[in-house]
Amino acid sequence: MADLDSPAPRDHALRVTWDPAQYELFAAERARPFHDLVAQIPTPAPGIVVDMGCGPGTVTATLADRWPEASVYGFDSSPEMINVAERLARPGRLAFAIGDVADWRPEPASTDVIVSNAVLQWIPGHMDLLPIWATALRDGGSLAMQMPASTELMAMNAIREIAATPKWADRLEPVAHGVGPRAVTPVQPLESYLDTLAGAGLLVNAWETTYLHVLQGEDPVLEWFSGTGLRPYLKALTPDKTALDEFRAEIADRLRLDYPRRLYGTVMAFPRLFVVATRP
Repeated sequence: MADLDSPAPRDHALRVTWDPAQYELFAAERARPFHDLVAQIPTPAPGIVVDMGCGPGTVTATLADRWPEASVYGFDSSPEMINVAERLARPGRLAFAIGDVADWRPEPASTDVIVSNAVLQWIPGHMDLLPIWATALRDGGSLAMQMPASTELMAMNAIREIAATPKWADRLEPVAHGVGPRAVTPVQPLESYLDTLAGAGLLVNAWETTYLHVLQGEDPVLEWFSGTGLRPYLKALTPDKTALDEFRAEIADRLRLDYPRRLYGTVMAFPRLFVVATRP
């Protein structure tokens, strides 16, 4: 079995506190890339399945449904997320634990399926980990990854630009320069994943998709990113509620311009990269 006793998250002062309820506001939209990814996994009957960065566990539980004979393990660096995920545990079938993806070192030939859904954009240097995860696969096993192509995300560009203005730069400079979760994504061009994993002896299926999410409600793009990419900035400003409110207001104003509301909702284009690599 894969070793899930990886170290707890490194508790720097800027460790992000995740809010499962905020994250799940757009649960259906967030789940769709996961299901599109898993649908391409060719491994027919895995025994051990690991979900790296499982979040609140909602989609991890669907892996236990897809492969009813498998033992499914999910881990995440957020205690808040794991606290919610553990309510979905099924004895002997589905388990959750706190663990850092960057520190996970599975034993060779120990795992049948490894899933990483919208996680690697938070892991600097993750390209160096791919060959290690590749060696963990048994024959016929698959490594499946999905991540935002966030250099193309208008919303994240807006957040970075506002954070870099003189009003905010002194307080948000640690976030913008990678102390804590990075503002500049470590996600690489799709071909780099193909080259690395094919070089590790795997058969690689790689593709890119842009989703056009139609979001409802007031400031839905702000609410979306308040559950993900905006959180490191909000964390840095949390001790000062006035500053926090002002920063959110500036972001909201900019996002309303970049994503104007239409009669049927607010359209947010979201490009994502997908990779499914299988050991022959």
